[in-house]
Amino acid sequence: MNFHGKNAIVTGGSRGIGNAIAKALADNGANVMITYAHNDSAAEETVNYIKSKDVNGYKYKIDQSKIEDIKNFIDYVKSRFENVDILINNAGICPFMNFFDIDIATFEKVWKTNVESHFFITQGISKIMIEKNIRGKILFMSSISAIVGGEFQAHYTTTKSALNGLMHSLAIILGEHGIMVNSLEPGTILTDINSEDLSNIEKRNYMEKRIPLKRLGKPEDIAGPALFLVSDENTYINGSELLVDGGMLVNLQ
Repeated sequence: MNFHGKNAIVTGGSRGIGNAIAKALADNGANVMITYAHNDSAAEETVNYIKSKDVNGYKYKIDQSKIEDIKNFIDYVKSRFENVDILINNAGICPFMNFFDIDIATFEKVWKTNVESHFFITQGISKIMIEKNIRGKILFMSSISAIVGGEFQAHYTTTKSALNGLMHSLAIILGEHGIMVNSLEPGTILTDINSEDLSNIEKRNYMEKRIPLKRLGKPEDIAGPALFLVSDENTYINGSELLVDGGMLVNLQ
């Protein structure tokens, strides 16, 4: 897939799935801007990798639960990119908690980071696409948890279901401008967000046995499907949810 000359944004691009997607975009010729929340060294490493591919790389530190940070980020995008071709809404948090222990502060932090930020980032970036007459691609990172739920993820699964609903509406709204919007639903992927949870060997073995491919996913397993959906090769997939789980869902019967 050829992304030469394309400008792409990947939120939460310093680690995990976002990192794999950002690097894959750079590998294929895109200029890439990532957002990140905490890890300065990981963000710097990612940008250095991007630049090593002879493309432009940028990083922006942001608390995506704060609307003022989002407004400042949109201004930063305008200062670096003349236009935006691709937006991948990947950033998210999942503090595993018992349902009865989730307080309003925790719920709001997860909701604002996982949904509200992407609502307003997409609003700002899609305006740029429309103003520049860019037939862009927008991708939301949902989750298999939006379909099957999770015992310690009631707040998280709520946000991932919401992202799919948002995506469906935007596929209609932005489709009129030639902008295509879809979502990915990764299964169990080994990332920082679940590393502690999957450090339990019994639980990890159980999860692996439920997957027909008999292994947990890697961030790179998500990068390929993500790149296809935001590439010029995708000419007619709009408003769709793509499950990437190694066959786990169909094996849950």
